Amino acid sequence: MEYTIFGKTGLKVSKLGLGGAPLAGDFGKTDESEVQRLIHEAMDSGINFIDTAPKYGSGESEHRIGKAITGRRDQVVLASKATRFDMSYDYNTTIRSVEESLQRLRTDWIDILQIHDVETQSNELIVNETIPALEKLRQDGKIRYLGVTTRNLPLLMQYMKTERFDSIQFYARYMLIDHTAKDEVMPLAKEMNMGVINGSVLGLGMLADAPAHFLEEDVRLKSLNRIEQLAFLRKTEPKGLIEPAMRFSLSNPDIHVTLTGTASLTSLRTNLSFCDGKGLEPEDLRKVYAMFQGQPLFE
Repeated sequence: MEYTIFGKTGLKVSKLGLGGAPLAGDFGKTDESEVQRLIHEAMDSGINFIDTAPKYGSGESEHRIGKAITGRRDQVVLASKATRFDMSYDYNTTIRSVEESLQRLRTDWIDILQIHDVETQSNELIVNETIPALEKLRQDGKIRYLGVTTRNLPLLMQYMKTERFDSIQFYARYMLIDHTAKDEVMPLAKEMNMGVINGSVLGLGMLADAPAHFLEEDVRLKSLNRIEQLAFLRKTEPKGLIEPAMRFSLSNPDIHVTLTGTASLTSLRTNLSFCDGKGLEPEDLRKVYAMFQGQPLFE
């Protein structure tokens, strides 16, 4: 396992992090005992960064993670979010959301508390209520650092420039078929010394030849066209783009944590094998960067 320093927080984090959404069955049926084994094996293998949210399984992901890390809390950099798509982001609801997360996670503190999908809320609400609520929780010692998440890169930069946050998380924006985050967001994060979390490096399953059922048809068709152009990277069939996709993100020094979202021990072990510091061949990386330059997959 490779480790790096998570921006200005100074936290030492594993380059591969465990994403919490699949642990609660959001992407398919899961067995709780298998999930417990997976979290323990991830930690035993050197993963010390776990990212979750109240949204995942309506709290079940946090519950399962909390159970798994009991007695090992000090070994984990724990990231969660506030609030949820079906709840308000006002001051009191934000406070309650975090308090409930603490209970489910069986901990007194959350290392990185992120505002979840800021594009779903008004800027006025987030600035006047959500952020002050999180800063109050930080003063109380219940959270250590503030983060912000969204796939909307211009909006993400807007929040980064407020200088209120320690970390950012985007998803499906630095991957083989859409690497638009590298153009402005990642350089700004580096300049501001912010922690960077990269989610959905397999493009919501598209680069694993298993696109998520909820993807719109136009996105699927566009992704298939782009994937065909990446045939030179394929390792095996099927799912032959998983390895280059993971290495593409893991080897980028400006990405501190690449999340692997899986409820499968086999998949976890496969992704762990890519944590050896080897990225794409320089010529292949240049070819990937030349493809789809400035062309986001998602609008």
